[in-house]
Amino acid sequence: MATRKKEAASPVTHKVNFFDESSVTYPVLKLLQYDGIIYDGAVSPVIDKQLAMKIYDTCVFTRVLDERMLAAQRQGRISFYMTCTGEEAAVVGSVAALEQDDVILAQYREHAAIRFRGFTTEQFMNQMFSNEKDLGKGRQMPIHYGSAQLNYQTISSPLGTQIPQASGVAYGLKMQGKHNVAICYFGEGAASEGDFHAGLNLAAVHQSPVIFFCRNNGYAISTPTSEQYAGDGIASRGLGYGIRTIRVDGNDMLAVLAATQEARAYALKHQAPVLIEAMTYRLGAHSSSDDPSGYRSREEESKWREHDPVQRFKLWLLSKGWLSEEQDKAMYNDYREQVLAAVKVAEKLAIPSIDELITDVYDTPTKQLQQQLDSLKEHIKKYPKSYPKTAGRL
Repeated sequence: MATRKKEAASPVTHKVNFFDESSVTYPVLKLLQYDGIIYDGAVSPVIDKQLAMKIYDTCVFTRVLDERMLAAQRQGRISFYMTCTGEEAAVVGSVAALEQDDVILAQYREHAAIRFRGFTTEQFMNQMFSNEKDLGKGRQMPIHYGSAQLNYQTISSPLGTQIPQASGVAYGLKMQGKHNVAICYFGEGAASEGDFHAGLNLAAVHQSPVIFFCRNNGYAISTPTSEQYAGDGIASRGLGYGIRTIRVDGNDMLAVLAATQEARAYALKHQAPVLIEAMTYRLGAHSSSDDPSGYRSREEESKWREHDPVQRFKLWLLSKGWLSEEQDKAMYNDYREQVLAAVKVAEKLAIPSIDELITDVYDTPTKQLQQQLDSLKEHIKKYPKSYPKTAGRL
């Protein structure tokens, strides 16, 4: 049972005096300048060359994947895609601070996190083409990744569902005595959902070791933050629920890494939640179905491109002597070839057997599920031309 926190004794006043935004300020943690030089007096996070290069490798792969797969969607080869462009530091910087057994509950723009964990190029393609090698058995939209082996829970389309789930997952880790945390990714738009408030309150009351990671990227699809909330971002909500909170430059890889390292240490030591608000910007469209030119200017996008998180981190690596321009160019070229080759293989593989629709829903398929599957098979046999791919897999 969670014990009730002792409420702080409030000072007494005899005059009406409302609290407002000026009562509390939320500084933004910054460590790395735009030219790749660390600010004077800034304390670097724990990072060595091996980790730094793994972070950058993940960023390069993600940039290439986004470029290639968005093009594939435009060609009609896949049905849907979402990019991580502009938010790589928020995603990769945070996942790099975790242990492999920490559980990730992502929204839908964190494919860089599962890549960092070890998701292969082939696994990405199999999922997006929903073929017979897809770990999700063709049941999910493209980019709705999941991997039990990598402790990355499968993406759900409904907004915010993962937030209360993360509170429960973290509480489960705590009850099992595991020295691990859960991390939950979401955008500032999802913080307008009821699940956000329920999830944070649940974690705060039951003291779940979960890191709530908000990517405040400026827009909830086409709705700017100025129309989403009147308060001071999302950080103020964490304090309102009694959760330790920090605001960080989400385009600063080192700042995100440092904040998440500290957040994980605190969550484990105190068995309590932490909220990180990463101030970043979505350089790409919300999804392949979105046209951002209808709600924001080219000038605005150009301004944020100057804050490119991957470029900023690259300059830091160059200054350390851990990366050269030649290496950088080779990495991009190699991944472009690798992704294109994987696309050509994955799109030719057969789709999953129709029997996969009901396997592992229950340990043993129920009578009702079996009847429904049999009925579907009969319908496909009757109208095979309407199901050209499926008919050949009966």
